[in-house]
Amino acid sequence: MAKRGRAAGRNAGTSTPGVVEVPKGSRPDGPVAGVYYIDTGDCELIPDQDNSTGWLLRINGVMSSHIDLADPLFLDFEYMRWIAALVESRWPPPTRPKLRALHLGGGACSLARYFHAAYPDARQVVVELDGKLAEYVRGWFDLPKAPLLRLRVGEAREVTESLTPQTRDLIIRDVFAGSVTPRPLTTSEFTGHAKRVLAPGGIYLVNSGDAPALANAREDAATIAAAFEHTVIIADPAMLKGRRYGNMIIAGSDAPFDDDPGLARRLLGGAVPAHIWHDAKVRAFAAGAAVRHDPEAAVPLAVVPTSANPKAADPKAAVPTSSTAP
Repeated sequence: MAKRGRAAGRNAGTSTPGVVEVPKGSRPDGPVAGVYYIDTGDCELIPDQDNSTGWLLRINGVMSSHIDLADPLFLDFEYMRWIAALVESRWPPPTRPKLRALHLGGGACSLARYFHAAYPDARQVVVELDGKLAEYVRGWFDLPKAPLLRLRVGEAREVTESLTPQTRDLIIRDVFAGSVTPRPLTTSEFTGHAKRVLAPGGIYLVNSGDAPALANAREDAATIAAAFEHTVIIADPAMLKGRRYGNMIIAGSDAPFDDDPGLARRLLGGAVPAHIWHDAKVRAFAAGAAVRHDPEAAVPLAVVPTSANPKAADPKAAVPTSSTAP
């Protein structure tokens, strides 16, 4: 479901047939086109026909990631560019903040490579469910080493619940099983764990993939708006109007998102122009949608308020009590 940033109809997704056999206990020394067996199925590494240093990664039949070996600051998927723009609006790279980022969902580690280049002092952890895939990605793409970038094999919710409070500035949820995010990573209870792990001023950010009806995105927005005082949504106009399948970026924070004209211009200037909705429009979009809960949680479904004041929400819904893009 992830849409690439350049024109559709190109031949970059053409696969190279054949299974690549990697001897047990070894790691690939650079990318080689072909199909690889991984713990959760298979993945395919595909050369980008329009970019001699670019590679696409397809996981279990779903396009997941793009990497440019020569330029980590190049992001081919538009939703990743929107994430980068929002993060850089909060933490301008020239100030060299020591950003602490948690990526839930690994794929090819495109965003982690980007943030390493933009924030050389950052400390990042990428959580990937598939251990064999994580091993391959390390070998294919020469990722930064720990402590700058750690790949942690595990289930995203279990890892998040194990983390110390207020130890991350940024949490990105980009986890998919096929075209949907596993429900345990979308509930109010999980969102509460993410909020607990964030430091003051931190951002919880999700890639919400959806169909034109936008039912999933509305519930994601309702759940995040019930937990955080400040929210934003970034998506292209066709997606916001329910005219296509695609990706919507939804973020929450305990600190306001600045009305940054530079961010708005940057979002409009991409190959796929995007709009940003601030808190009042996010809550209006989510109005009437259910806040998701864990099945075992004895909490009735709540509805996000249309008011920008989160205290107007059902107080039970506001209490906080596996991988990658579609």
